[in-house]
Amino acid sequence: MTLPALEITGLQASENHSPVLHGVDLRVGTGEAVALLGHNGAELSATLRAVLGHNPARQGSVLIHGVESIALDAHAVSHLGVAACPARPDIVAGMTCEENLLLPLPLEGVLGGGLSLTDIYELFPELRRSRTAPGVHLNEAEQQMLAIARVLRSGANLLLFDQICDGLPGPAARNMGLTITALKALGYSILFTERNPDFPTDVADRSYLLMHGYAEELDATAVMASVVPLNGSDASETAGIPLLTPAYAEPEALTDDFTRPLP
Repeated sequence: MTLPALEITGLQASENHSPVLHGVDLRVGTGEAVALLGHNGAELSATLRAVLGHNPARQGSVLIHGVESIALDAHAVSHLGVAACPARPDIVAGMTCEENLLLPLPLEGVLGGGLSLTDIYELFPELRRSRTAPGVHLNEAEQQMLAIARVLRSGANLLLFDQICDGLPGPAARNMGLTITALKALGYSILFTERNPDFPTDVADRSYLLMHGYAEELDATAVMASVVPLNGSDASETAGIPLLTPAYAEPEALTDDFTRPLP
């Protein structure tokens, strides 16, 4: 029986001495893409920080590839094959897109199996076209692609994406959905948090709703019925806006050439 890539049980965490998570349970199977949805972006980010060990004030169980990590610090957790991409990529000014992509990684050579530059440019043709452009001149969607590409160089096979479509327009958000589909086809296991209503719901194999520090697994009907406030508006002002909407493009557009498993 294959162990889940990530299994969280009763996860509690505090930030700035205030309880944020009160009992999160969720599972990401090997090769699955799982969505963690919610109205509160701070809660979503706090969950990923707790998984990564960035928040020492945490309790419960966090199994990464079957290894209990709740007592490990962030450095030790990062050696278990997990890596994260934040909502706001850190682009170094004065360097080209490719130079940013090739910046040394904290764990370079430790995990192994990371995608080559050729593989990354096949997956992100926009980055290949912009490889000599200053990194800070890339548009918001391209900068987010660059941040994801750097994570893929790490060799991690459990990827945590924190609201990577935050602020992106509909077409860019849906393209990110296709990227996740392609990464799943490559064999990656993915947990992503999302609030963008344009992100395609069928990217996720399963979805959870995080509210008031607890996570509840949703069926397809519940996912489509969920709503999220936009631009800080009250939920009552956005009634009827689905938390996620159906995909508008064929996943095969990105996955045809990426059917091989991870090394």
